[in-house]
Amino acid sequence: MSLVENEKIPEKIEKILRQTDYTDNVAREKLKEFNYDEIAVIRSYLGIKEKPKQQIKSVNQEIYKQLRTRLDTNMRDYKDRVERGEAKQI
Repeated sequence: MSLVENEKIPEKIEKILRQTDYTDNVAREKLKEFNYDEIAVIRSYLGIKEKPKQQIKSVNQEIYKQLRTRLDTNMRDYKDRVERGEAKQI
């Protein structure tokens, strides 16, 4: 760990102490445990888990994902307009 990071440790500990009910010693231990990432310490305290990122395996998968998202949004908007009586009658 560099000298600059050593100087920022007290700031990181203060941030952890403001967001959790950890003591100073526990905050230091957790900071070391999470590789000096204060956000990871706070997320762990709050029980927030990282979502694994979905990896798109091909260009076609990305294209179809975007098409499905667009169609779902359009259908949701259309249903809302029908419920409000704003849909165009043929």
